[in-house]
Amino acid sequence: MNPCRLYPGRRSRGAGFTLIELMIAVAVVAILAAVAYPSYADYIRKGKRAAAQAALMDIASRQQAWLLDRRAYSSDLSALGFVVPAQIASDYTFTVPGFDGTAVPPQFTVQATPSAALQGYGELTLTVNQAGAKTPAATAGYWGK
Repeated sequence: MNPCRLYPGRRSRGAGFTLIELMIAVAVVAILAAVAYPSYADYIRKGKRAAAQAALMDIASRQQAWLLDRRAYSSDLSALGFVVPAQIASDYTFTVPGFDGTAVPPQFTVQATPSAALQGYGELTLTVNQAGAKTPAATAGYWGK
């Protein structure tokens, strides 16, 4: 016979969680989230940086092909057929600020500027030029080193 029926003011032991048990579980989840979130955000930021670096290398490759076909580099990324990848379209702006078609030999620098939000987390502007020189330096943790 159920003891709760004999004593109406008494609750069954397996009826649920106590408030203290629930608060302990919430505290454990909060601690885990506080530890995991910064690592997750860093992982996402590095993934976006890698996508921007890949896009820069794609642009540099397209520039070299353009040079072989037309004996000059292009100052227009859309003329190269480059489209900013959707995953980083709102995070990086791609430009060709170091274009000099009159230099001998011709030169270009392609730049990926991070958004203000990414700059707030310490992300730096990435560049690649016609010689393959990349900035910032690999020792700063960029470009796969």
